[in-house]
Amino acid sequence: MKWQGRRESDNVIKSSGGGSLGRGAMLGGLGLTGTLIVVVISLLLGQNPLNLLGDITSTQQPQTRQSEKYTPRNAEEAELEKMLSVVFADLEDVWTDIFKSHQQSYKKPYLHLYQDTVRSGCGVASKNQGPFYCGADQTVYIDVSFAKQLRTTFGAKGDFPFVYVLAHEVGHHVQQQLGILQKVQGLRGRVSSVEFNKQMVNLELQADYFAGVFTNHIKQKGYLDLGDIEEGMAAASGVGDDRIQEMQGGQANPDTFQHGTSKQRQEWFTRGVEYGDIEHGNTFELVNN
Repeated sequence: MKWQGRRESDNVIKSSGGGSLGRGAMLGGLGLTGTLIVVVISLLLGQNPLNLLGDITSTQQPQTRQSEKYTPRNAEEAELEKMLSVVFADLEDVWTDIFKSHQQSYKKPYLHLYQDTVRSGCGVASKNQGPFYCGADQTVYIDVSFAKQLRTTFGAKGDFPFVYVLAHEVGHHVQQQLGILQKVQGLRGRVSSVEFNKQMVNLELQADYFAGVFTNHIKQKGYLDLGDIEEGMAAASGVGDDRIQEMQGGQANPDTFQHGTSKQRQEWFTRGVEYGDIEHGNTFELVNN
């Protein structure tokens, strides 16, 4: 992706060693939003959600300051962080324009780049959790060391898979802005676990679609390199529930899916690239339940 020489977002926070939000926000511990996001991301990475939830200290409150001065671990991670800051600015511009075209105002989220552990509005998390969106503080959290796992575990080569991951997480913020995230979360405990999982699949596939919408817009701006879309499709396919469950040595069980199959994730990302709008991304009507 062509990102050098363009503006970086002003809504990027950096911390190391468990740093927290530097915006004076006193946010509570791990609530319903945080729990769902933790489960979503743990399944994305092929981890047991219970193991991850056990590592989260929900009683700890976010501090009002950042930790010690942030220093990238190495030159490669410094480059990735700079790229993500530029892409995050692109995401701000694209979604602001899309919302404006619908006579709506887009509230920009934050991107928190951290090292090892972080204290979010959804609780304390480690880098093992992978990138996640916390609706409680409307922030995307990423430890860029995840890039190595993308390339090795999920076979996602190049730089665009990381762009896809960031665009997918911001897709959850778009869902929150539209009230979709809250509606799905409100189903928890009101429907069967199987039905709830189906709706979580719809939610995740829509975030994939929104990642494709973003890709459509930056393609029109001339920001894509040859092969970027293919890299994004490979990343979407690589984190399908069926593939992850099979990687764990088991058989794919559709009743436990919460993200969709590799084929579904790839198809919805591709659909977003094709249409580039919100209207064609209603996965809740188009996905077969």
